[in-house]
Amino acid sequence: MTTNEEMSLVEHLGELRKRIMWVLAVLVIGMVGGLISAKPIIRYLKNIPPADSISWNVFSPWDALRLYMNFGLAVGILITLPVILYHIWAFVKPGLREAEQKASIIYIPYAFLLFLGGLSFGYWVVFPMAFYFTSSISRSLEITEMYGAAQYFTFMFNIILPLAIVFEMPIVVMFLTKIRLLNPKRLHKFRRYAYMLLVILSTVITPPDAISAILVALPLIVLYEFSVFMSGFIYRKQLAKDAEWEREFGPK
Repeated sequence: MTTNEEMSLVEHLGELRKRIMWVLAVLVIGMVGGLISAKPIIRYLKNIPPADSISWNVFSPWDALRLYMNFGLAVGILITLPVILYHIWAFVKPGLREAEQKASIIYIPYAFLLFLGGLSFGYWVVFPMAFYFTSSISRSLEITEMYGAAQYFTFMFNIILPLAIVFEMPIVVMFLTKIRLLNPKRLHKFRRYAYMLLVILSTVITPPDAISAILVALPLIVLYEFSVFMSGFIYRKQLAKDAEWEREFGPK
């Protein structure tokens, strides 16, 4: 490795370190805001279905504190997400052409909106199905339901967070297509494996019955097909620009 390459690598790592520090700083600020807002959020969630029909308990002196910290972290991540997305874009920006830089930064607000959409879908659709299913089993076994507050929200977060991440799929696919690491041909080739992974995910986070799994798997599959469609749209534009370049300047 040459000296210039070594300096380039050191500068690259230095830039990565600075961006990570910025993200951590915003995350800490977001967590402070999350801890301040945790109490009204928890009270609100306690008073809407399905939580409004159950009595709440804590099973250790640490449960209430853990509940506060979990919500502080969750809100902090939500606030920091646009910053994380921006710094990821800024870090890979030098490797993008000018047109790709301008186009890809537009993805950041849409990525944030899709994340919120995944949280909403998880909380309002999937989480109630899973909760009512497990409650019906308890009633059928004549078991008294006594829920710990920390356990209840851990159960909720384990369902809605994976869905929020999966909902980022169209943006990730579009970005990878934009930087030419992915194209619709590869997505078509791996479609059956993608379907299998999405069905497995829907089975894991939903009650163990076919109806619930199908109700969750179908939107995820539609999301994948939308990702393939958007990848194809970007890929065709890239091919058209490449062809125009070759006509004007000759082969690259």
